Amino acid sequence: MSKRSFRPKPKRKAGGSKGGNMNPKNMMAQMQQMQQQMADAQSALADESVTVTAGGGAISIEITGHQRIKAINIDPEVIDPEDAEMLQDMLVAGINAAIEQSQAMSAERMEGITGNMGGLNDLLGGLGM
Repeated sequence: MSKRSFRPKPKRKAGGSKGGNMNPKNMMAQMQQMQQQMADAQSALADESVTVTAGGGAISIEITGHQRIKAINIDPEVIDPEDAEMLQDMLVAGINAAIEQSQAMSAERMEGITGNMGGLNDLLGGLGM
């Protein structure tokens, strides 16, 4: 039988985390506050909108923060029955750009809420999120 050297396990700090301030009650309150802020921001996004143009301004599209099209305006000069494909292409490009800007606006609002969750970010970071 061989002898093994004994190495004591490192002692854990009180509090169980790097910051030492991971009080479960504080975290729960912080999460509830964030949840309410996110719900409020989601509600507000329904009223916010962005307007995007395509085709050099020939088409403008207004979209809400919930990715709902509010309006599409087309310059009558680009309506050519002989070239419907060009109009269709401009609409697709404009709608896709509007959706991207609306999603970016939504992400920015949500990041403003979740970006300052210090203890929560540490916890989620440990979970690979």
